[in-house]
Amino acid sequence: MKLIYYIILGLLQGFTEPLPISSSGHLTLFKQIFNTGIFDDANFLIISNFGSFIAILIIFWKDIIELIKAFFSYIFKKETRKKLYNKFKYCLLIIIGTIPVGVTGIIFKDIVDNYNSPKVLGIAFLITAIALFLVRNLNGNKKDDDLTYKDAIIIGLLQAVTIFPGISRSGTVLVGCLICGLSRETALKYTFMLYFPVSMASMTLGVFDIIEAGNLNKLLMPYTIGMIAAGIVTFFSYKWLSEWVKKGKLWKFSIYCLLLVIFIFIYFR
Repeated sequence: MKLIYYIILGLLQGFTEPLPISSSGHLTLFKQIFNTGIFDDANFLIISNFGSFIAILIIFWKDIIELIKAFFSYIFKKETRKKLYNKFKYCLLIIIGTIPVGVTGIIFKDIVDNYNSPKVLGIAFLITAIALFLVRNLNGNKKDDDLTYKDAIIIGLLQAVTIFPGISRSGTVLVGCLICGLSRETALKYTFMLYFPVSMASMTLGVFDIIEAGNLNKLLMPYTIGMIAAGIVTFFSYKWLSEWVKKGKLWKFSIYCLLLVIFIFIYFR
C-alpha cells in the first residue's frame, strides 16, 4: 500500500511540476484532503523532484551544455568573447532572475513550511488563474539575444512570489516573460532555464535532510519507483505544456485553476 501511495505521489508531482498549475499547491491540497502522513515526507518530495529535474534536463540538455561551454569560454578565452557575448549574457540573466526567489525562500522559509490554510491556498490558485488569463493573447517578438537585465529583474521578482504553494512558478515566470515582450517559445525556454538553479538549490539543501533522516534503506524501493514515475510523467507533461504555450492556450490552465478555487472554497467551507 505504501508503494502505491508513493507511486501516486510521484505521478502527481511529476505531472504538475512543469505545468502552470503549481505542483506544491496540489501536494498541499492533497495533504489537506486525504490527511495521510505520506504528504509530510519532505524527503520523498525532494527525490521525486529529482526525477522531474532529470526529465527537464534531458529536454534542454543541448541548450545547457552550449550555455555552460559558452560561459566558461567567454571567461577564459579572450579571443572568443565577442562571439560568445550573447550566450554569456544569457547565463548572467539566468543568475539575476534566480537571485530574488533564493532570497525570498530564505527569509520566508518558516512561513512557507507552515503554509496550511485551505482558503489562502485557494486565493493563491486564484492569483495564478487571473495571471494566466490576462496574458492569454500576448506573444512578443523578443528572442534569447533580446532579453535585457531589466527583463530578468522583473521576471525574477515575480518568480520570488512563487515560493508560496498555489502560485505556480512556471506559470508566473511565463506571465512575466510574456509581459516583458518575449515570444512564447523564448518565454518557455527562459522559464525552464530559471527552473534548473532553483531546483538544484532546493535539492542540494534537501540532501542533508535525507542523510539525517537515516531511513533511506527502508524506503529505497518506493522512493526509486516514485522518482522514476515522476520523471516519466514530467517529460510528457512538459511536451504537452510546450504545445499549448506555442498555440496560445495558457487560458485553459487558467480555467482549471479557477475550477480548483471553486472546489476548495466549497469543500473547505
